[in-house]
Amino acid sequence: MNDVTEIKIVLTVDEMRNIFGRNDSYMKKIEDNLGVEITDRGGQIHIVGRQKDAQSAADIIRQLAKLSSAGSSIEEQSVDYAIILKEDRDNMENENMGEVDNDSVLLDIDSDLICHTTTGKPIKPKTLGQKKYVDSIRSHMITFGLGPAGTGKTYLAMAMAITAFQKEEVSRIILTRPAIEAGEKLGFLPGDLQSKVDPYLRPLYDALYQIMGTERFLANMEKGLIEVAPLAYMRGRTLDNAYIILDEAQNTTPAQMKMFLTRIGFGSKVIVTGDATQKDLAPGTVSGLDVAQKVLKDIDDIAVCNLTSKDVVRHPLVQKIVKAYEDYEKKETARSARKAAIKKELRKR
Repeated sequence: MNDVTEIKIVLTVDEMRNIFGRNDSYMKKIEDNLGVEITDRGGQIHIVGRQKDAQSAADIIRQLAKLSSAGSSIEEQSVDYAIILKEDRDNMENENMGEVDNDSVLLDIDSDLICHTTTGKPIKPKTLGQKKYVDSIRSHMITFGLGPAGTGKTYLAMAMAITAFQKEEVSRIILTRPAIEAGEKLGFLPGDLQSKVDPYLRPLYDALYQIMGTERFLANMEKGLIEVAPLAYMRGRTLDNAYIILDEAQNTTPAQMKMFLTRIGFGSKVIVTGDATQKDLAPGTVSGLDVAQKVLKDIDDIAVCNLTSKDVVRHPLVQKIVKAYEDYEKKETARSARKAAIKKELRKR
């Protein structure tokens, strides 16, 4: 039905303050995305628009109100993701896949608290993809977290590792990434070898400082309980009772990936993160991450979580950039396939 309708929702003062955003920016975002008009009349929200659009807006506002009532602070990302969830639900229903019940999805995701930063900020998954990623880490010995920048692959992995370490579920944390030269040669960087590789490991240090605190991190590092090192340092070791994170795994070779995965000992848990679209390997070099996905796909206790642009939790513009690149790459892949098919057909002639 395309008839204009009006839906009224009563909210508390605190809910209104939380979900409207500064200068009503969150409500304006819902209005722009769904083509409705939202007004506040003495604590009662009035939503006017086509019946389906007005109902969608009402569902989103009710989800945000539930989130607010649970004590969560509503952020722009919360509003963006509520809109995405609603669009996905409508698309599935339009494709006759049945009605999808996601009225409490945001609340379910938000209730999964991993830990707090040193400033007291809670660290939680913020999307369904991130929730599945965190659940896979909990239930599998090895988890591959794959996806574009901003999807929280490394940060959530770090939070899970630090939480396990603080609960004494593991005795140490080992963080590693390949020191691939992205446009600069290591030899031209100042300092000794550790100084040369530190820039590649900086994102791991940043997450450790934020979640664990500088003093505690340095104290544990001096004791050898936390190790941040380039991947080459893993050769020849057996890593027991440890939480091991391999970051930027798309920049490994197949031999490096095999070397890393065969280091795993008893009582250890491994997280491998990477973005297949951001390889810094030499042209023609096969990525160890790509090979590992094919080789290990049928092994139990190994999970592969594919995060997408919908799971980006940085600035909304980042999500648009990632989506634009995804669309472009799909078109280029399709175009290359068509060219290859035409060439094959011409050769037959």
